[in-house]
Amino acid sequence: MVWVGAFLFLFGAEECSTLLSRARLAYETKNYLSAILEFERALIACPDSGALLLPLAQAQLLSQRVEAAVATLKRIDPRNVAALKLRADAVYILGDEPEAENLLLQALAIEPRHEPSLYTLGRIYYQGKRYAEAAERFKQMIIVDPKSYKAYDNLALCHEALGQDDLAVKKYLQALDLVYKEHPEYDGVYANMADFYLRREQNEKAFQLAAEAARRNPSSARNFFLTGKALVKLNKQELSVRWLEQAIALDSEYPEPRYLLSQVYRKLRRPADATAQLERFQELSKKPRARR
Repeated sequence: MVWVGAFLFLFGAEECSTLLSRARLAYETKNYLSAILEFERALIACPDSGALLLPLAQAQLLSQRVEAAVATLKRIDPRNVAALKLRADAVYILGDEPEAENLLLQALAIEPRHEPSLYTLGRIYYQGKRYAEAAERFKQMIIVDPKSYKAYDNLALCHEALGQDDLAVKKYLQALDLVYKEHPEYDGVYANMADFYLRREQNEKAFQLAAEAARRNPSSARNFFLTGKALVKLNKQELSVRWLEQAIALDSEYPEPRYLLSQVYRKLRRPADATAQLERFQELSKKPRARR
């Protein structure tokens, strides 16, 4: 009956290949629920099913099944750095920052030069106002990759938060130099530097940077808000309306553009519009903003 075993092996291999192809296609087309289903079927059909746990967890996380992703990731070898990093992302979304930090430190103890873990740990420290510790992680990223524009951008944010304006500008400019031609899709440093200049009343510089951020990423509500804010500070109220209204169109739950637009409407003698925006701002301000 050897031939029966061979037939079953070949049939199983074919089924595994088909399921994996379906799972990958669903994942690539962002149909994450279908990807989860196909990966779960493949876990049963494929001989080396352990390798499927990580992509399954990624699909679960992207479909907002966060607790399921954590459960899947716990089944993976605890020395798998990519799994530790993804699990840190998941528990951070669930609000467990200490556990996220612990998992990232575990990952870095195994692979000290793992850039995704360094970056995420730096961001957690920054969000927790642990700016000096965050800066150290971004500096480590730059040692690993001197062309890491995201590390320079975030290091600038840390220096800014620490009151080190000269260093902040230096790092912002280094990030701008890296992304200007090589990464035309990256808008973050333009928006961050625009915000930096807005707080220092250098409004013309802020406008130029924010407008470039909006050009690079026209789907970002923040980019349009910053551009509108710069125009308001430049006393160009009527021009600011288009930018602020677009910010709201892109993210109707974003409160700040509504508050500023209410002030602009009032100056433009549109009291009814001003009141409507102010009331909506007050409603939104009471809601907790989701982690991003």
